[in-house]
Amino acid sequence: MAELYVKPGNKERGWNDPPQFSYGLQTQTGGPKRTPLTKRVAAPQDGSPRVPTSEILPGHPPVGPPPLSKAPGPPPGERCSSSCVESTSSPVVESEALMEDVLGPLEQALKDCHGHTRKQLCDDISRRLVLLREQWVGGKLSVPVKKRMALLVQELSSHQWDAADDIHRSLMVDHVTEVSQWMVGVKRLIAEKRSLSSEEAANEGRSEAAAENETRPGFQQVP
Repeated sequence: MAELYVKPGNKERGWNDPPQFSYGLQTQTGGPKRTPLTKRVAAPQDGSPRVPTSEILPGHPPVGPPPLSKAPGPPPGERCSSSCVESTSSPVVESEALMEDVLGPLEQALKDCHGHTRKQLCDDISRRLVLLREQWVGGKLSVPVKKRMALLVQELSSHQWDAADDIHRSLMVDHVTEVSQWMVGVKRLIAEKRSLSSEEAANEGRSEAAAENETRPGFQQVP
């Protein structure tokens, strides 16, 4: 076998010159040619390892984790569920409920003052309350103003006139730009309601005193 790879010696060369090898025979009798690795495999987009197709044996499933699949999401127009609608509408409902809790007692107090207060003054208070409602509905009142008005109405309903008047003054000092157009009517309503309550209390006192005098023995009313 060695004789196939070594060419016969050259008579003109010396006895100690190395023999010349025949490389052509080596390429002819060599094994199967290998394909040079000159191609690159692109990296997978989903992050999972990918096995080259040349390494996948026929009849065998590919080795490695399955590719990740993204769950289909809802269409863009249907992403906001009913909870979104409830979350956006609940502040509006709460604001309307608070507005009625404030304006309802104020309007009722104005009705109580009719017959005891001059008509011109009652009409002016009514116009101020209409401005209050319009600004409330139009979103021109801040949350602190709404909360303080709710406290003012509670004190007014409880006949705590001094406390209601203190809240009125604090609103005029801290939020004058918001309340200046209608707070004058609220102030007059507090004063008229206090005066009416004092008159009613005085009338009740006189009625009780008259009833006690009538029940006393030997009491005779002077004509």
